[in-house]
Amino acid sequence: MTSFVLPHEVHGDGPHKVFAVHGWFTDRAAYAAVLPDLDRAAFTYALVDLRGYGAAKDASGAFGTAEAAADLVALADLLGWDRFSVIGHSMGGAVAQRLLARAPERLRRIVGISPVPASGLQMPADQWELFADAAHKPQNRRIIIDVTTGGRAPAAWLDRMVARSLAHSDAKAFRTWLDSWAGEDFHTEVAGSPVPALAVAGALDPALTAGLLRETWMRWYPHGSLLELPSAGHYAMDEAPLDLIRAVEDFLRADGNPAAAEREQAAAEGSGG
Repeated sequence: MTSFVLPHEVHGDGPHKVFAVHGWFTDRAAYAAVLPDLDRAAFTYALVDLRGYGAAKDASGAFGTAEAAADLVALADLLGWDRFSVIGHSMGGAVAQRLLARAPERLRRIVGISPVPASGLQMPADQWELFADAAHKPQNRRIIIDVTTGGRAPAAWLDRMVARSLAHSDAKAFRTWLDSWAGEDFHTEVAGSPVPALAVAGALDPALTAGLLRETWMRWYPHGSLLELPSAGHYAMDEAPLDLIRAVEDFLRADGNPAAAEREQAAAEGSGG
């Protein structure tokens, strides 16, 4: 793996530093809907483009979660961030957990928004074919987005999501990333980590469900918590942006606040995760 500076944009000047990592379908623009309402006084957010996406669309690389974690550590060093938190959506949630495996002493908190488990994601053959062929078939991308948002999103939004995905991802990298986030199992490297870890699930998402996260995320992380957003599917940033911001930033603010952390843990235990 060669050293590479991830293209990024920084928002805010707060003391709590946070990386935001996108998922499989798009680049850092995945966070566009929540960006205007983030707390920039409490947090500094760095939104990144992973290799093969956005401003890094033409970058070479292995296009995998381990490489991405190394890239994030290098970027943290460049930014002068000694300790930081990380938010990851879907595939980005797997990247966040890889970062936890690589640099646990530097992480304050991790957040997965519909995160792919660190054990990967097993799929039946027909589903794998749908996902694998999405690299070169726009209609497959549309089907995946539609199904994982509960089949109720407006057609114009689906079309916009597909168009953005095609414009901001390299097809070869897109296909290679699938093998990494779906096929690699590194959960033994993170199981038992004391770093507080929040998973946010969308109730309308039939794939990365709260039930799946209870069997994975909540079993691995002693200080894990799980929140299900009833009005969201796989794309909570677009479907329930204000609810998502409140949940994520409340969780991040609990760092260094023992009383808040105790309330957070009690709430998680009381709801069964």
